Amino acid sequence: MVKHWLTVAVPASVVADTPHLREKTSKIGFIGRAAAIFCVDEIIVYADDPKVNQRRDLDLMALLLSYMETPQYLRKRLFELKPELQYAGILPPLRTPHHPLQAKIRGLRVGEFREAVAVSKAKDGTLLDIGVEKPALLPQTQIPPNKRLTVKITKVSDRVEVQTVDRNTVPDYWGYTVSVEKRSLGKLLENRRFDLTIGTSKFATRFQDAAQHLEQKWQKANNTLILFGAPSRGLHEIAQDEGVNLNDLLDFVLNTVPAQGTETVRTEEALFVTLAVLNVQFDIEC
Repeated sequence: MVKHWLTVAVPASVVADTPHLREKTSKIGFIGRAAAIFCVDEIIVYADDPKVNQRRDLDLMALLLSYMETPQYLRKRLFELKPELQYAGILPPLRTPHHPLQAKIRGLRVGEFREAVAVSKAKDGTLLDIGVEKPALLPQTQIPPNKRLTVKITKVSDRVEVQTVDRNTVPDYWGYTVSVEKRSLGKLLENRRFDLTIGTSKFATRFQDAAQHLEQKWQKANNTLILFGAPSRGLHEIAQDEGVNLNDLLDFVLNTVPAQGTETVRTEEALFVTLAVLNVQFDIEC
């Protein structure tokens, strides 16, 4: 059975109206948590304001979301000390299956999956950091230092041995990947192949009015994109600035908070609400 791949796209403007790095970090943390809770496979951060250079916000969001997704025991090996990580300590832990708390060899079991980073070459393979006291051996294979891998434990003794696996074949939810679209919303949709595209807007069809039609499309789709607007500019305004009609770009534009009591719903709030509604309706796969 082919897994239903779920992608969400959030705009760089999510953090533009937040002046302090601490608050930006906190907001990005909510996005990462929402993605992990509802088993999102990919987060795309996209440029949404052609009048502004958004590179700093794009890079900040991608960095912090990637940092969150990386198991704690690998972060020092994969991330340099940067000013942007000053408040990384307030990011909430994901507590996903690939962020194990077990840090002792005696607690490992054959068949367990782990994220790993190549530490050094050995005579009979490559030594990998898998988050326990001693490096594990990947036999008969030479891997460049600091390369991240997904591995399966094949032997537990004085020296742990592992084999590499494709992370997409791991039966548990194995986190999200992060990518950046620095050009435009239109380019994002043009360059990526999605079976189903869904936008969110308060100026749209109520979710419950489209649920039956959407379910038919959802069940047939293998790769779904859910697109979110910015705090000050919704998807309609973003598309209009690019000279395109949002309804022509997407399969569905839906209002998942049809009776909102606030003037706006923040992007990180819309993520939780929308993914929760879809999870109840369609039982999102993990």
